[in-house]
Amino acid sequence: MEVINNVQQNRFEFHIDRRIAKIIYEIKNDKYYLVSTQVPKELSGQGIGSKLIKETLEQIENMGFKVVAICPFIQAWFKRHPEKAYLQADS
Repeated sequence: MEVINNVQQNRFEFHIDRRIAKIIYEIKNDKYYLVSTQVPKELSGQGIGSKLIKETLEQIENMGFKVVAICPFIQAWFKRHPEKAYLQADS
């Protein structure tokens, strides 16, 4: 699974079967604000959203940034993965 940081559109993307799963973000004060996770309805329930979050967080961490989870889906993901709490920043 290759997640692409589409800087022009402020989103991390995963292309699958001619569809795009994405996480929309904003960058403020050297933090990535993860605003929305969008997975096409046809692909829901396959774990794509969770994989997208994991890969997105890995890229953000490798760039040396922290995140603020605005998206409820990402907030829930962090609750299930407390070992990744160190990636979260205060808003």
